[in-house]
Amino acid sequence: MCGVSAVRLPTTIPHGRTARRLEWPHLPPHVRAVIEQRCGSPVTSAESQGAGFTPGFASVLTCEDGSRHFVKAASLKAQRMFAEAYREEAAKLAALPEGTPAPRLLWTHDADDWMVLATEYVDATQPQRPWRAADLERCLEMTAAAAELLTPAPAGLELPTFAEEYADWPALWDRVRLSPPDLPGLAEHLDEAAELATRFPEVTAGATVVHMDIRDDNVLLVSDGRTLLCDWNFPVAGAAWLDTALLMIGPRGDGHDVDALLAASPVTRGVPAESLDVVLALVTGYFLFSAAQPVPPTSPHVRDAQRWQGEVCWAWLAERRGWA
Repeated sequence: MCGVSAVRLPTTIPHGRTARRLEWPHLPPHVRAVIEQRCGSPVTSAESQGAGFTPGFASVLTCEDGSRHFVKAASLKAQRMFAEAYREEAAKLAALPEGTPAPRLLWTHDADDWMVLATEYVDATQPQRPWRAADLERCLEMTAAAAELLTPAPAGLELPTFAEEYADWPALWDRVRLSPPDLPGLAEHLDEAAELATRFPEVTAGATVVHMDIRDDNVLLVSDGRTLLCDWNFPVAGAAWLDTALLMIGPRGDGHDVDALLAASPVTRGVPAESLDVVLALVTGYFLFSAAQPVPPTSPHVRDAQRWQGEVCWAWLAERRGWA
């Protein structure tokens, strides 16, 4: 069991209620008809999923025959970015090997200006916030198993490398420098953090499938004991330890001793401290830059979430580097 300290950076983000999504009545009649035909029974109720930060349709549908289905949908005209993300997710789910901790893809519909996908419905909850030790242990077991299974990346997955996908991120520190947030030690050590971030290609290289969006709202704690990871939109090929390390951002902010957890995990215990610092510097720049951007009307809580994560990452990095 991991130790829990007092919450250092409490969040007022309404976890589990951050999304502003399309609802079942918002879908065009022809899209609803397709979904009911593929589900095999008329839909009698739809429970929209409130977690996450995207506006696409994402609901658990209950049908007349008693079956339940998890369905996502987005318009290629009105929500092109999200529709393309769903298309990528479907392609990645189809190519992941059996045993991957991910919901099973059932079917897709990519026509009539709409992208729709359905995955298996599972009886599950998401990790509570603040993070609880038991939930975190299940997630650590899941990332360790996934890293082993997904190394090397399956041949059917066409993945960019971590370095290719995030090549622009070090330069975000230059944008942060123009209007830095008031965080302890940031003004004095911003240049050092920016220099650390430039070294990320050398420490993130690897042949493992890295999910890269691992947070509590993308985790399903299934009642049968499985722990599944959702939203496989844009995985990359990188070092096997990255998902385990990035999972720690939320728990760190909620007061857990995540450095002790990383030292104990078989995935991360041998990772050089400097390598983790480089990745923390990289993602801190991204979060602080993103938090300063305008709030999108379709995702009113995303900037608060990015700001909170940026503050957590900065405090963690500063503590590790002796800057605090």
